[in-house]
Amino acid sequence: MANLRLTLACGPYDRTQALRDATIRPEGIDLTYVTLQPAEIFWRMLQYKEFDVSEMSLSNYTTLVSGGAAPFVAIPVYPSRVFRHGYFFINTTKGIQSPADLKGKRGGVPEYSMTAAVYMRGLLQHEYGVRPSNVEWVQGRADRLGRRLPADIRLTQAPAGTELGDLLERGEIDFLMTANNPLSFRRGAPTVRRLFPNYAEVEKDYYRRTRIYPIMHTVVIRRDIYERDPWVALNLYKAFLAAKQHACRLLMEGGSPKASFAWLQPLIEEERAIIGPDWYPYGIEQNRPSLEALLQYTDEHGLTERRLRIEDLFAPSTLRDIPLSEGQTV
Repeated sequence: MANLRLTLACGPYDRTQALRDATIRPEGIDLTYVTLQPAEIFWRMLQYKEFDVSEMSLSNYTTLVSGGAAPFVAIPVYPSRVFRHGYFFINTTKGIQSPADLKGKRGGVPEYSMTAAVYMRGLLQHEYGVRPSNVEWVQGRADRLGRRLPADIRLTQAPAGTELGDLLERGEIDFLMTANNPLSFRRGAPTVRRLFPNYAEVEKDYYRRTRIYPIMHTVVIRRDIYERDPWVALNLYKAFLAAKQHACRLLMEGGSPKASFAWLQPLIEEERAIIGPDWYPYGIEQNRPSLEALLQYTDEHGLTERRLRIEDLFAPSTLRDIPLSEGQTV
């Protein structure tokens, strides 16, 4: 029988490079890897279901699942995950000294429902007592899913063509939480600085206490493909695992560094000491605190119709964590 031909839209990550160059091939599948940036992938997949398999915003996917008619089925693969303390920025003239000072302030966010914002609002609420309703929100772009928010959430749209980082620099918003460093910060605007200047230390402490390593994106399969050939979920999951392990083995060859960092080896050793031997984990169990936090926050923020379970998100065949040795044999 001929292999099934599928397109995969995903970012240009080291952990997926072996799928991109076909060093790793999913069993029974000929995969065409379409390299795009996540924002474009999400738009094209959510609007047009353009790809067979794609990287996907975890919060957007969770919202779709809660509605009961999600057009996709996910596998527990996480192409992008980022601690977010380093992505809170403040205007230095607003008297903000601590996270608690954000109460009553005007805060910018690129998209209220994006995964980074979900984790960051959860962080503010559960670590520092700042509830979403305590802030007047300014959104940079239209919500991808157009979901109606709870009545106590004050949200306005920034004027078309406006850069939120410029609003922050001018003091038109008091703080900004975002997925990337704003241009005003990159160019050294004197009125813009991080809320957590020592964010790396704060993030390490946060992980040690909570075991939450925020997951931004998952991988989804179009439901029509999954329902026709449900075996693709497990085969793709194993292939993604194998590709990640391939990348990790290369990175650990410190005598000839495969990434352009002077102190790559001590960085990997520190992450393994804090997170574990698999320092960028896929699957369920090691990620349970991170996934449960996301499901709690989406429920609390009114982004889901009901509180979901982790098992609601992923194809049943992928709910069992696969030992690394199995993932490496694909």
